[in-house]
Amino acid sequence: MYRAPVEEISFTLKHVAGLKAGLEEGAFGELSEDLVDAILEEAGRFATDEVAPLRKIGDEKGAVLKDAAVTTPPGWKELYRRWIDGGWNALQGPEEYGGQALPAMLGVAALEMWNSGSMAFAIGPTLTMGAVEALEKHATEELKKKYLEKLVSGEWMGTMNLTEPQAGSDLAALRARAERAGDGTYRIFGQKIFITYGEHDFTDNIVHMVLARLPDAPAGTRGISLFLVPKFFVNEDGSLGERNDVFCSGLEEKLGIHGSPTCTMIYGDGFVKGSEAGAVGWLIGEENKGLACMFTMMNNARLAVGMQGVAVAEAAFQKALAYANERRQGKASTYQGEGMAPIVHHPDVQRNLLTMKALTQIARAISYSCAYATDKARASDGDGRQHWQDRANLLTPIAKAFSTDVGVDVASLGLQIHGGMGFIEETGAAALYRDARIAPIYEGTNGIQAIDLVMRKLPQGGGEHVFGYIAELAEIVTALRTSNLHGFGQTANAIDNALDDLSNATRHLQKLAADGRVDEALAGATPYLRLFALASGGAYLARGALAEQNEARQSLCRFFAENLLGETRALKERVVGGAASLSAAAQSLILA
Repeated sequence: MYRAPVEEISFTLKHVAGLKAGLEEGAFGELSEDLVDAILEEAGRFATDEVAPLRKIGDEKGAVLKDAAVTTPPGWKELYRRWIDGGWNALQGPEEYGGQALPAMLGVAALEMWNSGSMAFAIGPTLTMGAVEALEKHATEELKKKYLEKLVSGEWMGTMNLTEPQAGSDLAALRARAERAGDGTYRIFGQKIFITYGEHDFTDNIVHMVLARLPDAPAGTRGISLFLVPKFFVNEDGSLGERNDVFCSGLEEKLGIHGSPTCTMIYGDGFVKGSEAGAVGWLIGEENKGLACMFTMMNNARLAVGMQGVAVAEAAFQKALAYANERRQGKASTYQGEGMAPIVHHPDVQRNLLTMKALTQIARAISYSCAYATDKARASDGDGRQHWQDRANLLTPIAKAFSTDVGVDVASLGLQIHGGMGFIEETGAAALYRDARIAPIYEGTNGIQAIDLVMRKLPQGGGEHVFGYIAELAEIVTALRTSNLHGFGQTANAIDNALDDLSNATRHLQKLAADGRVDEALAGATPYLRLFALASGGAYLARGALAEQNEARQSLCRFFAENLLGETRALKERVVGGAASLSAAAQSLILA
């Protein structure tokens, strides 16, 4: 059974990602370390005692659609009620609308624990939080007044409607259309697919954020608008009115996250008898500028999805560690007991477990550091704000892509440690692996995150911001070298080499982009993102080991540096020298 690692989460927030320094300099207002600890403890208790016990039933029973209504797994509706009664939905919400306005760092830490409890459950509220941020930044005061308070509290939930059958990652291909009604509202028509929690029984209203195109809109992504389309209309007194012309026509049968309803949504198809043609919607932001509004939600969601990767990895590690200490097989020189040894004594199992632990911790550190940059950007002014916003922008694609890759890798290793029993659903190891596999795909595939990193984020600050970040990581290595601490072996040299690999690969990609050799740069984008994550992750492990000088942290840091960090050299070679062979071999794949 999962138990929230509150101590490890608190340590990473404070001593690796920067929360303690932020508290000391007053970046988070009146927030105190005692309050942080209290919030983390209670979030961990809720995840451990309330969410995790319902993960299995969510996987086995799933969500069910009947007559356009979705029923979530047994106990989930009541779990959600307890969750909002605890105020968790309002954690990061604006104070003006009933939120607690706490830092993103606390929000992502809580998200990690809830997703470890059940990824399928936690993803629904995650989208509501994104809808809150989009409305707060882009909606009219009238819409804010009508919707934000109940979205912040969680009494209503929000969705994100982008994807269509012919338009996945390429939003320029969207066909959903909007027509001006002449009264300030719009009529929305079309189909959206893969809509998470598009229909459910958690709340009595669902607020859909829908991308659609006006008749006179420019072609491509410059002609997309964002609309708020509620399931039920809201009366002037805040009560619910008639049903809008939007409904769920189907649920996807998926590899994992079975408890999360993944819906096909139909807008303006006459589902509500007697209604005026078209689902009624209200414009968010300006006409033809909806993508900028939606990206507010997507950036929020990308870090949140990264936390899903960390969360599944943590749950898989805990499960594998417990099994390895229980399962007995063969003899081992380190085991002094009678009979067969617990498999945790076997070097190969130890290697797998330590790999799981190290990858989970560096993914957590990167993601929390991204949240810290977001918080610092909000708390800063002028050049400081720009610096921290650039840092958050730089780390977001890495946090999303690397962490979700880690979720899959660690869940796979966990299944391997379980052996044949891992392939059997009874142990739950397979369910974690199945759940993890969606995270590298949705909210922008990891390949798209790599493109974003190379083409949009490396040029920030005239191309110098990334090197400022690498220099900060190098300072950690200097501190390690001058600490005179024993037990680190070749750690400092290994991290130095990895940072050199990162610097060389970065300069290479920046030159390719500057010279207009875009395809060559993109050929190395995915290995570059992993290289970036491993190099920075090694430095973050060292920072943690220096902050808490105990044998466990030092030995894990050394294990990562001497066993896993050497991968950066091969990744650099793929970035620098792999484009030509990729292009030549790819010709055999193109059939038309």
